[in-house]
Amino acid sequence: MDEYITIALPKGKLFDKSVRLLAKVGYSAENVTEDSRKLVISNEETKVRFIIAKTVDVPTYVEYGAADIGIIGKDVLLEQDKDVVELLDLGFGRCRLMMAVPETKRRAKLTDYAHLRVATKYPNCAKAYFNKLGIQTEIVKLNGSIELGPIVGLSEMIVDIVETGRTLKENKLAEVDSIFTATARLIANRASFKLKFARLHKLVEDLRIVLNEEEK
Repeated sequence: MDEYITIALPKGKLFDKSVRLLAKVGYSAENVTEDSRKLVISNEETKVRFIIAKTVDVPTYVEYGAADIGIIGKDVLLEQDKDVVELLDLGFGRCRLMMAVPETKRRAKLTDYAHLRVATKYPNCAKAYFNKLGIQTEIVKLNGSIELGPIVGLSEMIVDIVETGRTLKENKLAEVDSIFTATARLIANRASFKLKFARLHKLVEDLRIVLNEEEK
């Protein structure tokens, strides 16, 4: 299977755009759909395999070489800190990691939020952010609706990903600070990038051309 390029695709909001973008540069296969019962789909003619995985698992597949490359949000990369090569900013799936509090609990300065509990799906990113500010907090890891934390008294603040901010407003939360902006990234396994450099380099350059044309 060394001649194949194996690509890990993330289920969710990045999936459809990832499939369409790769197809434009000749990386496609029949029935590559998010709800496919086949979790590994191959194109023998072009020597491409697709792995359809949960978003949080994509960097792991790539790091350990089960996939040569993958597409994943920068937010997941920063949170997991996997040993992979970041090849290209694909530009889509734009969102931001931010800190928010209930609208009635806003304070004058960021340092006024010290010694509070923070609900988040991104404990590592949140910890790094508050450490940089010199603010001591208690991080509470959640997997579901982060906005629920302040509503039920689990936390006083949240750190979460937002796109439009509509959910914050609906739950009477106010964004206090933007931590970073994230977009979809093409990543590669370090060994694969060396062993299959010519093909992967061409893929990156072909993707650059497509992305530049879409920006015009």
